[in-house]
Amino acid sequence: MPTVDMIGGLRVVIYPNDHRPAHVHVIGNDCEAVFKLNCPKGTPDLRENYNFPASDLSKIKAALTARTAHLCAEWSRIHGLP
Repeated sequence: MPTVDMIGGLRVVIYPNDHRPAHVHVIGNDCEAVFKLNCPKGTPDLRENYNFPASDLSKIKAALTARTAHLCAEWSRIHGLP
């Protein structure tokens, strides 16, 4: 499971055999959240949350938003999509 970025000790993961639409899994502290990326220029949206408190989710979303271009490029690289 490729870790494509880190956010304050949390792993940002894109699974190679995962489905569309482009999304990332944020994993750490016994929690996981899935954010749809809305590539190429959209703001990430929370799709699923497993145990992250709301205050952490807002920080994660802000960090993902700042990295959207990089994460969309990583999704395309891993999945072989233009």
